[in-house]
Amino acid sequence: MSKFYTSRGDQGKTDQIGKGRLSKSHIRIQTVGALDEASAALGFARAQISDPAINELIKTVQLDLYRIMSIVALEKPDPKKFPDLEPARLAWLENQIDHYGSQTEVTKEFILPGENLPSGAVGLARTIVRRAERNVVSLAEAGMLFSETALSYLNRLSSLCFVLELFCAQNPPSGTENPS
Repeated sequence: MSKFYTSRGDQGKTDQIGKGRLSKSHIRIQTVGALDEASAALGFARAQISDPAINELIKTVQLDLYRIMSIVALEKPDPKKFPDLEPARLAWLENQIDHYGSQTEVTKEFILPGENLPSGAVGLARTIVRRAERNVVSLAEAGMLFSETALSYLNRLSSLCFVLELFCAQNPPSGTENPS
């Protein structure tokens, strides 16, 4: 039988990629955690969305987030083993924002998340992505970010989540329209 625990974290420390261990409250570990939460929230959103294209889009983003998590978890840069996210990933995100944005009515007001389950789930993911972005900023300000693209990627990702939230609110799955 597999063991699903090690007890190595019982004293409040965890491994980073490298030789060292850090406090679980260290900004590097908090940032990895926020990125992991963002991926999980996107996974929850994906489970609520029946559109196969959006599902594939979100899966691809989740894989990009795993690459960013690996870079963030590094004790020191290791571009051969953990290469940075390519700048082309930013252009890809911008294309996705433009694609779904062109099919979405722009609102001039604050939106109230939760028009339907898919839009609410994407709205939650958006706020978690923004927290991850703030943590990456803190990591960068501390001189511990070994990525040229992670911060821009997360900034674009929060924009994509906003557009998808609007898109899902304005294009609800059949039978799920909010009666209010």
